[in-house]
Amino acid sequence: MRVPGRSRLPLAILVAVVAAGAATFLLRPRSGLIEPAAVDVKGYFTAFELDRAEDFRSVQRVLGVGGLVVATGTLALLAWRPPRRVFDRLARRPILGGAAAGAGISLLLVLVEFPLSAWRHERAVDVGLSTQTWLDWAGDVAKSAGIDAVFAAAGGALALALVRRFRRHWWAPASAVIVGFGVVTIWLFPIVIDPIFNDFQKLPPGATRSDVLELADRAGVDVGEVYRVDASRRTTAANAYVGGLGHSKRVVLYDNLISGFPRDEIRLVVAHELGHQKHNDLTRGLVWLALVAPAGTFLVQRLAEAFARRQGLADPSVKPGPVVLPAIALAVGLVAFGMGVAGNVLSRQVEGRADAFSLRLTRDPAAFVQLERRLAVRNISDPDPPWLLHTLFGTHPSTADRIGIGEAWQDEN
Repeated sequence: MRVPGRSRLPLAILVAVVAAGAATFLLRPRSGLIEPAAVDVKGYFTAFELDRAEDFRSVQRVLGVGGLVVATGTLALLAWRPPRRVFDRLARRPILGGAAAGAGISLLLVLVEFPLSAWRHERAVDVGLSTQTWLDWAGDVAKSAGIDAVFAAAGGALALALVRRFRRHWWAPASAVIVGFGVVTIWLFPIVIDPIFNDFQKLPPGATRSDVLELADRAGVDVGEVYRVDASRRTTAANAYVGGLGHSKRVVLYDNLISGFPRDEIRLVVAHELGHQKHNDLTRGLVWLALVAPAGTFLVQRLAEAFARRQGLADPSVKPGPVVLPAIALAVGLVAFGMGVAGNVLSRQVEGRADAFSLRLTRDPAAFVQLERRLAVRNISDPDPPWLLHTLFGTHPSTADRIGIGEAWQDEN
């Protein structure tokens, strides 16, 4: 039975919501989590530290959300009132025109968001979080814009090819492309894209490398390679992460983490990252993407057809040209945001389990609590952010919850 046209969009929304919820539920950690104890952040941070974090992060959040609004508004305007002369020229060679339109849209979004991005950078410099000069920062923006434009050009050409070839069901091959792109980015970005921005050096013999290897052996984890990255050229913030697949698998430690934190706290950071390796969390993320991609692209198609109805995207008898790409980009942005909220629920649970893993591996809750306090102060993070914003954008448990995890583990043991 054919679904009436008016019911297609609500049905697509329902399918996407169910898929995102089901994938998050199925892939959630079923063990290894620690329920955080209730803590009062005023007992761990001074009034000055809390006020400083609130003053800085509250405005940064407004500027970040403002950037999303400006980008979304720009795409909506392009979808509603596309510059006909430009798109008519691009339509003469549709696939190449799609590539040009994709790159142009990407660069336009960088341009319209640039004032807010510059304001955020200036405020980060003022509080000592950013170490970049304006010239260095602008260079990074230009490199990032160029890389994004290349990917957007490929995406625009491929999207238009799929739309023209599979008029009624282009969402299906599009979902396979998105999953494939996810695999390629995790596999290749550490060795192709990341070195464009930073210098990565294998961690030399010493106490930190010995700790990494010792903890990895105790955890039963094949850590891959361990790198030190020159993050201090951009920021005073400290961090670490895991990345890569197969031969590109690695643990990366910020140089200012290695030089600015005591050994017991660095061990906890390493143990946290080993927890991600132990539980194959990068693969878990790819599986989540594979589960939600079909429903997500199905919704993208329905939204794009609604946004570009006047351009004939919903008419199967019409061969669409590049003029439909702003509507598709707008639909992708909206669906990615909604799916991202569900993905963040899973991410916070995964990160909480990695925290618990680090405690069980090191058995040092006092150092864990001190580490979370030091990271929050160093990174000028809000220890207890507003609930709604943390629900929408938070990929990790809040600092208050992470301290609570440390306190709960100590009470239990």
